[in-house]
Amino acid sequence: MILPPATLGMLGGGQLGRFFVAAAHEMGYRVWVLDPDPHSPAGRIADRQLIAAYDDYAALDQLAQSCAAVTTEFENVPAGTLDYLDKFVIVRPSAAAVGVCQNRIAEKRFLRQNHLPHGPYLEVHDENDLGTAAADFFPGILKVARFGYDGKGQAVVGSRDEARIAFRQFKAESCVLEKRLFLTREVSVVLARDENGTLRPFPTVENTHRKGILDVSLAPATLPDPLCAHAATLAGTVAERLEYIGVLAVEFFIVDDQLLINEMAPRPHNSGHYTLDACVSSQYDQQVRALCGLPLGVAHAHSAAAMVNLLGELWYSPGISGVDYREPDWAVLHAISGLKLHLYGKHHARPGRKMGHFTVIDAEPDQARQRALTARRAIGIDNAA
Repeated sequence: MILPPATLGMLGGGQLGRFFVAAAHEMGYRVWVLDPDPHSPAGRIADRQLIAAYDDYAALDQLAQSCAAVTTEFENVPAGTLDYLDKFVIVRPSAAAVGVCQNRIAEKRFLRQNHLPHGPYLEVHDENDLGTAAADFFPGILKVARFGYDGKGQAVVGSRDEARIAFRQFKAESCVLEKRLFLTREVSVVLARDENGTLRPFPTVENTHRKGILDVSLAPATLPDPLCAHAATLAGTVAERLEYIGVLAVEFFIVDDQLLINEMAPRPHNSGHYTLDACVSSQYDQQVRALCGLPLGVAHAHSAAAMVNLLGELWYSPGISGVDYREPDWAVLHAISGLKLHLYGKHHARPGRKMGHFTVIDAEPDQARQRALTARRAIGIDNAA
């Protein structure tokens, strides 16, 4: 068990890392962050930031010598970095678990080998593989195996020829071709698992996306209780089969009342932001606890919640000379009862970049959602877009 005032290490300096730093500080720990961006949100509030690449071994040595344990806030940290650090310091989650989640081909193979429900897919390593795709795979979605997120690195393809064109645009990187499904809803489960195998799932969340980026999350999901419980069970099975220690998110498609696993994220998740304001322990509290070998906290939600992402385009508006850059009028959000605003302190806004979020809590999920949509419109986001 690692106790305060020990120093913890965080690979990655984004908003997820920032919330980890805040949670660790509240629990009495110090935190070092490693991120190449000198303006990283997590680095700005950490006790120290090492401004270096994730494969800078001199920086990794400093992290290992100064920290009692190390974790990550995003899945694209090189597996070799985690393997290297693991020789000297506790690393959670493991490199093996992260390696499965950071590669869509490895992820799909894991789901198939463990008989976990997932949609039809085809591994694409070269253009010849596309020739083996069944006709009913089109229209489909071609996704690069690595480094794709928030709708990046994927393309909707209506035919085999369109798939070949997209594959070339992805510079012939290995991909997966997924059959496009008619979804009823998208949901996710964020959970924590400790070194003893104890599982603490948060309530199942219902998600809507715009342009491939999470837009609104509603917790609890408006689904029958048995379906929510089944999602939590499947997410727990994923964590157990990965021998996972830490916070894990599992995203699901619902197709004809059947849950299909879409993907996993080996870290806290955007759809779990609501836990900061609506749960006894947040996903970041649980991340600290799992990393340090502490007993996991209570994942119970004391309120229903609706979370809305705030993207960089909100900072831009039409002006006399074109498009003006300006700070949104946060007063309209602060005026809404039960709303909590979280801004990430990022250096500069740009379209599609996650700059913050707000959460509305209420006793009833539908009331939380309606008030969140009202707030969304008031700050300048078109609910119909």
